[in-house]
Amino acid sequence: MKLAYWMYAGPAHIGTLRVATSFKNVHAIMHAPIGDDYFNVMRSMLERERDFTPVTTSVVDRHVLARGSQEKVVDNITRKDSEEHPDLIVLTPTCTSSILQEDLQNFVERASIEAQADVLLADVNHYRVNELQASDRTLEQIVHYYIDKARKQGNLAESKTEQPSVNIIGISTLGFHNQHDCTELKRLMADLGITVNTVIPEGASVHELKNLPKAWFNLVPYREIGLMAARYLEQEFGTPYIDITPMGVVETARCIRRIQEVINAQGGEVDYEDFINEQTLHVSQAAWFSRSIDCQNLTGKKAVVFGDSTHAAAMTKILAREMGIHVVWAGTYCKYDAEWFKEQVSEYCDELLITDDHTQIADAIARVEPSAIFGTQMERHVGKRLNIPCGVIAAPIHIQNFPIGYKPFLGYEGTNQLVDLIYNSFTLGMEDHLLEIFGGHDTKEVITKGISAGSDLGWNKEAQAELNKVPGFVRGKVKRNTEKFARERGLNEITLEVMYAAKEAVGA
Repeated sequence: MKLAYWMYAGPAHIGTLRVATSFKNVHAIMHAPIGDDYFNVMRSMLERERDFTPVTTSVVDRHVLARGSQEKVVDNITRKDSEEHPDLIVLTPTCTSSILQEDLQNFVERASIEAQADVLLADVNHYRVNELQASDRTLEQIVHYYIDKARKQGNLAESKTEQPSVNIIGISTLGFHNQHDCTELKRLMADLGITVNTVIPEGASVHELKNLPKAWFNLVPYREIGLMAARYLEQEFGTPYIDITPMGVVETARCIRRIQEVINAQGGEVDYEDFINEQTLHVSQAAWFSRSIDCQNLTGKKAVVFGDSTHAAAMTKILAREMGIHVVWAGTYCKYDAEWFKEQVSEYCDELLITDDHTQIADAIARVEPSAIFGTQMERHVGKRLNIPCGVIAAPIHIQNFPIGYKPFLGYEGTNQLVDLIYNSFTLGMEDHLLEIFGGHDTKEVITKGISAGSDLGWNKEAQAELNKVPGFVRGKVKRNTEKFARERGLNEITLEVMYAAKEAVGA
């Protein structure tokens, strides 16, 4: 753990709460001090939920510190059980309350005696894992619990469905475009003649988990949530899983061909080649658009990519392989998944960055000065300061990344959304330039600032006026090059003479 004002992945309890609140009729009890209870506000705002988020905070206060919290936690569990009548109650501490080293498993066992609902303690190390890892572990724990329970009660599904079927694993609340992706995946499966057995955790009941073994295969669209559950189901029932993210024309086709292999290996007789060709030629606009005169102008342009493993790897491949764009570097904050990420993207970019330090990413962007950034909301903020457009492709996200309209990133409709995002990200710079020429909202004198506070030097009146004459879409680069020139020579003020000297130094 480290102190930071920006985290790409939140603390572990956020991951547990994401999974718990994605299921229907599951309530979460968060054992935490006031201040750790922001999940309710965040979920209600971002997901635009009409109902109250099913999370209750069992507050750790000075009374708890003095007398212990066992009675309070047990009372909160039994109270919510009688008020809400949930199927499952999940108890989770936070990093802060974990310091108390309380025996929460004992609290759960005590509460289970009185409660009608099942009660589980989230089995997560809050000091060692982040939000995404905790989500993955919590989902696997709940699946494991209900598979064992069904086995003991003798009502666990034993046989596969008659027709090919799939479990879609990992769709959750607060996921990046998860709801739209889920709709697109369901449409894709229907087009392939595959029945969706269940989707977990989003919208599923824990009572449905006993039916997971009926599916012919499991589809895990995002590596960050669902792999542990899929591997458990493969170990227990031999159910194969597919973890190819159908994002972009090439990877969507590869995912479908892998589904075909899995189905045919179990006695099915499917051939999806005609479907792939039809979708690529007539449904997805990405294939022809990437070869159009519009996109030819993007060939060789520089871009950088950063995000979670799933989206950063997929976007890197799309940019390099499908759009002909030069990916200078690609990176992920999922350090625990570094080997997989390197294996996926090494041949499609010049450099790899595996870090969760936002300052390293900001400096790397400033160093290469790409034409466009594809990253998280943090990279979008960095891009605004450097006047470099950014397309947001991964969490952490903002309210604008929960669109009301239909915007999946997966499947063939997703390819259309991605092409729009890529193309528009590269062209907005010229739009600013035209606004400046013909008049418009973009009348601010200084567009960009440096990444750190120490990067701003004094500009005298004449130099500032000269800088304002530079077209908007290159002004940031001129400003940064001039300031770099001045710092290297120990100058504190930038004059016209310094500007001209810097221009000569870079051969402009």
